[in-house]
Amino acid sequence: MPGVTPAEVLSNFGIALVEDPAENQPRLLVDLPAAELVEHAIRREEGRMASNGALVIETGERTGRSPNDRFIVDTPDVHDKIAWGAVNRPLSAESYEAIKAGIVNYLNERDVFVTRGMAGADRNHTRRLLVACERASQALFIKQMLARPLAREIARTGEPDFCVLAAPGYQCDPAIKGLNSSAAVVINFQERVILVAGTGYSGEIKKSIFSVMNYLLPVEDDVLPMHCSASMDPVTHETAVFFGLSGTGKTTLSANPTRLLIGDDEHGWSDMGIFNIEGGCYAKCEGLDAFHEPEIFNAVRFGAICENVVLDENRKPNYDDISITHNTRVAYPVEHIPNAWTKGMGTTPSVVLFLTCDAFGVLPPISRLTADAAMYHFVTGFTAKIPGTEVGVTEPTPTFSSLFGEPFMPLDPMVYAKMLGERIADGRTRVYLVNTGWIGGGYGVGHRIELAYTRALVARALDGTIEDSEFVHDDIFNVDIPTTCHGVPDGILVPRQYWQSTARYDEAAHNLAVMFEENFEKKCSHLPESVKAAGPHAQVHADARHRGHGLLGLRHLRRHHKGDRHLCGGFTRADDSGYNTPNISLPSPDGGSVSALVAAP
Repeated sequence: MPGVTPAEVLSNFGIALVEDPAENQPRLLVDLPAAELVEHAIRREEGRMASNGALVIETGERTGRSPNDRFIVDTPDVHDKIAWGAVNRPLSAESYEAIKAGIVNYLNERDVFVTRGMAGADRNHTRRLLVACERASQALFIKQMLARPLAREIARTGEPDFCVLAAPGYQCDPAIKGLNSSAAVVINFQERVILVAGTGYSGEIKKSIFSVMNYLLPVEDDVLPMHCSASMDPVTHETAVFFGLSGTGKTTLSANPTRLLIGDDEHGWSDMGIFNIEGGCYAKCEGLDAFHEPEIFNAVRFGAICENVVLDENRKPNYDDISITHNTRVAYPVEHIPNAWTKGMGTTPSVVLFLTCDAFGVLPPISRLTADAAMYHFVTGFTAKIPGTEVGVTEPTPTFSSLFGEPFMPLDPMVYAKMLGERIADGRTRVYLVNTGWIGGGYGVGHRIELAYTRALVARALDGTIEDSEFVHDDIFNVDIPTTCHGVPDGILVPRQYWQSTARYDEAAHNLAVMFEENFEKKCSHLPESVKAAGPHAQVHADARHRGHGLLGLRHLRRHHKGDRHLCGGFTRADDSGYNTPNISLPSPDGGSVSALVAAP
C-alpha cells in the first residue's frame, strides 16, 4: 500500500505547499540528503562551512532551551496523567490553535524542508515522525538526530505518529493567554503535534520529541524511557547505561574506544533490553580537543552541524571561545563515531552509572548503591552548577533534576523510578554513583578529578573487578565506597581522608546532605519510606561518633563475592566479624599525608 505523502499530511494543517509548485512559489522539499541540505543552508546564509567540513550556525537570541516557554496542551486524554507544574506547564486548546494558525500562515509563505524519521531503534516501540522546518539547517539537524528509516519503510509509511512544525522565525503574539514571550514550544498529545516557534535553538526540537517518547513509551508500551547514554562490551555484549545532567561527562564517558556506543542521550528499557531512541549525538563543544575526546572531536566533520561555535580567520573551530555561549553544541549521526553500534539495540544492562558533578567536593569518585538507593538518586538527579556557567551563579549551586532529565518527563517521577527499580531487580543490575566533579575540597579549593581516573573507575565498574576491593560504608551519604581501584590512587577514593581539614569536610558534607533532605521533602515526600531511608542523612555523622564509628563515620566491609549480591543490585554487608580497623595513611591534595583510623562499630 503506498504511503501518505508529506504534502497530504501537511495539507491537513492548512499548509498548501507542494513539491512541484509554479515558478517563484514556495516549495516543499522532502527528505533531502545531507549534502543538499548543507548547500541550501549556505545558499540561504543560515550558516558557514568550517575547515573540518561541519556546518556552523548561530541560533540567535536563544542559545539554549527556554523552560518558561515550553507547554503541554491540557486535553482530556492527558489531564489526569501529566505531572503539571513549573516543568510541565499547561496551555489551553484555544491558545494552541492560535499559535498553530500563525505558524501555518507563516510557513505557507516560505520553502519548507520536510524530514521523515523514526524515534526508537527497536521497531516494536518505534514512533514515526514528520518534521517540517523553515530552515535547511534545522532539517539537517533532525535528519542526523532521528533514527533513519530504510527506503522501503518510508515507502509504506502511512500517517506519521507525530508531526513537528518548526518555525524559528515566527514570533508568537505574547498576548496569547498562557505565553510568557514570543517563543513557544508546545506539545499536543491529542492531535499528536509539536509546535516550535520563535527559537532557533535546535535542541528544542530534539527535546520535545524526547518528551513525547517519555510519555508514550511508559503509558502505551510499558517501556522505561531514559535520559542516558549507553554502551556495549564488544566481546560479551553486556551493556551499561550512563545517567547524568549536562556537564557530568555522560557523552564523554560513553564514547569509549574500547566499547561499542549504542547512543549518547536517549534510550528505552524494555523487557527485551535497551534501545536507542535517536540516530545521532548532540554533544557539548566547550573545551573539546583531540587528545581528551578524540572520538567526538573527529566526529565533527561534513554532515555534522555546530551551534554557536566560534570560527577563527581560517574557519577552524575554536572550542575554547565561549563568547557566544557556554552551551556550544554539535549534532552528528552516530555513525561518525567509529565504534558505534549502529543497530542501536542491546541486552538488559548489567551496570547502571549515575554521573554527578559535585562542586562541593564531598561525594566519593565512585560508590555503590542498593536498589532503594538507586531509586533515591534517580528521583533526586543531583549535580552542581559552578560559577560562570550561568548568569548570576557566583558559587557552587546544587541542582536537583528528577530522573536526570526532569524538564523532559511529563509523568510523575515515581512512575519512572518504580519502573527502574523493577528492571534493576529483574536484571540483577549493579548500580554506582560516580562523581566527575571536585575532590580534595570544593570548587576553588580542591580540584576536578582527572578524566583518566574517572575512566579507570568506570572501566572497573563495567568489568566487575571493582567488586574485588574492600568497601567502607559512608553513613552520611549512605553509600559503599571502594578503598582500592586499579589505575586510581587509593588516597582519593574516600573523600574525607583526602581533605586537608576533616572539620571542613564534615561541615561541607553535612550541608550537602541537608540539601538532599530538603529537596527530597519538597519534591519526593510521597515516595516509599524505604527509598527515603536509602538517601543521605545529615545527622548520622555526629550520631555515628557516639556509636563508636570513629572520626570517619565509616564502617569497613569485607570483600563481596558473586554470591553476596542482592537481586536488586545491592550487596549483602558483612556481619560484625567482617569488620576490621586498619590504620590508613593516604596522600593529601598538597602532597603530604592524612592518617586516619577506620573504626569498627
